[in-house]
Amino acid sequence: MDQTRTTIALVLAILYQWIARSVAEPLALADLPLIVVVYTALQGNTIRALLFATISGIAVDALSGGLLGASGFSKTLVAYLISEIARRVYLENILLKLLTLAGASALSVLIYYLSHRLLGQAFSDEVFNFLPYMVFMTLIAGLPVFLILDNLTIEKLREARKTDFFSSRRQARRRNPIRLGRKV
Repeated sequence: MDQTRTTIALVLAILYQWIARSVAEPLALADLPLIVVVYTALQGNTIRALLFATISGIAVDALSGGLLGASGFSKTLVAYLISEIARRVYLENILLKLLTLAGASALSVLIYYLSHRLLGQAFSDEVFNFLPYMVFMTLIAGLPVFLILDNLTIEKLREARKTDFFSSRRQARRRNPIRLGRKV
């Protein structure tokens, strides 16, 4: 069930990114697909994080008209690095998750910019002017997304614990075979 929730969150993030770019460019500063990818990588599932990163990057490139594969490459590389860091370092604190998201956002933008420069594509140098805004907007959007996705998973775990707890207590009471104090 957790896989379907993160998949639905990824699809909604890609749709938001596409609509935000067509409506107003400042709305697209928050990279919602990257937030979902980083959340998946922090959960410890490396394969799903890499798959989500590749799919979301290629979908965002295809829908925005950018260099096809540049965003997919940057998000995949960031997902791999975050997965490896999460495997070695305990990152369950929300502050550590947000710091990781900020680093992932900055690294993704820098890799995206360098891949354009490496392939000789025309790309403005204004990225460095927008980089702090992109990281800040991604952090602002990432906090509620992390909290919502964490609470959805925790609620499911709480329900599972309650059913396990009550199922062991609701056993039928057995009659005592020894009758003390009664004469037959």
